[in-house]
Amino acid sequence: MANVQAGVPPTEKALEAERAGARPRSDLSRQRLRSAWLFLAPMILVLTLVAGWPLVKTIWFSLTDASLSDLEGAKFVGLRNYYEYVDYGDGEGEYFGLLFDPQWWNAVWNTVYYSVISVTIETILGLAFALVLNAEFKGRSVVRAAVLIPWAIPTIVSAKMWAWMMNDQFGILNDMLMSIGILSSPVAWTADPDTAMWAVIIVDVWKTTPFMALLILAGLQMVPGDVYEAAKIDGIHPVKVFWKVTLPLIRPAILVAVIFRALDALRVFDLIYVLTPNNTQTKSMSVFAQENLFQFDKFAYGSAASTLLFLVIAFITLFYIKVARLDLGGRGK
Repeated sequence: MANVQAGVPPTEKALEAERAGARPRSDLSRQRLRSAWLFLAPMILVLTLVAGWPLVKTIWFSLTDASLSDLEGAKFVGLRNYYEYVDYGDGEGEYFGLLFDPQWWNAVWNTVYYSVISVTIETILGLAFALVLNAEFKGRSVVRAAVLIPWAIPTIVSAKMWAWMMNDQFGILNDMLMSIGILSSPVAWTADPDTAMWAVIIVDVWKTTPFMALLILAGLQMVPGDVYEAAKIDGIHPVKVFWKVTLPLIRPAILVAVIFRALDALRVFDLIYVLTPNNTQTKSMSVFAQENLFQFDKFAYGSAASTLLFLVIAFITLFYIKVARLDLGGRGK
């Protein structure tokens, strides 16, 4: 107790005064908590309606034999869409279902590979661009606005534009590379199994690097200028300042940017669907789920794929938060 001298036992009046002072603070905390829940209630209700309910329905459909033409007549089949063992009666059998579908696991691998490579490149380039945009130079505001143009272009438009540029018949990319001697013949970037995934990654890096740069730049703007002035006075090399001062201070911003971008990359659909349609080398989990839901009329199977997609993303996100020790509660611990 702050109002009691050290070594002197508190009197009855002191204890009563201390309890009286603690009560209003406790009431104020409860009032703030109630106000916070009151403000959050509409958002929670909307999220429940637009996200929670469809998720529950998707999980339910994954446990049925639903088809797109007869959703109301769906019957419960348990985990058959996930795994099922068929006994052929001669001592042999075979497993079926999503967990034993090689096309599904190929889609999982494609998605994880694409996410890891693209997010890594975008983080490195985004950090470099953010450092440049954070420096003082003439026309900085114009450059900052220009850098955001690729991110502002809709993904469908970007994918179609790059599909034309990468076309092996009339694409400008092949023409440029052949004119400077890098290529001897045109390359079908989006159709060749060896280059299709890298074509998707190139387009994604071009479009999304400005997003990473913007988030990291926001972190750089929060670094006190006095730190750099002190380092300059002490004669510390700029490279050492970056590794010892700048990078540790903007680490939380980088981690948040990475998790935002990773969540977006793991559920990629539009870019792959437009740029490399019907290509098993680039098919993502979202594309796999969409094909089964609507194109193949295997609604229950597609619902199972969507459910596993949600679980995979949730697991990777929680694992990343745990490993990176992100403080999402704002407690500063």
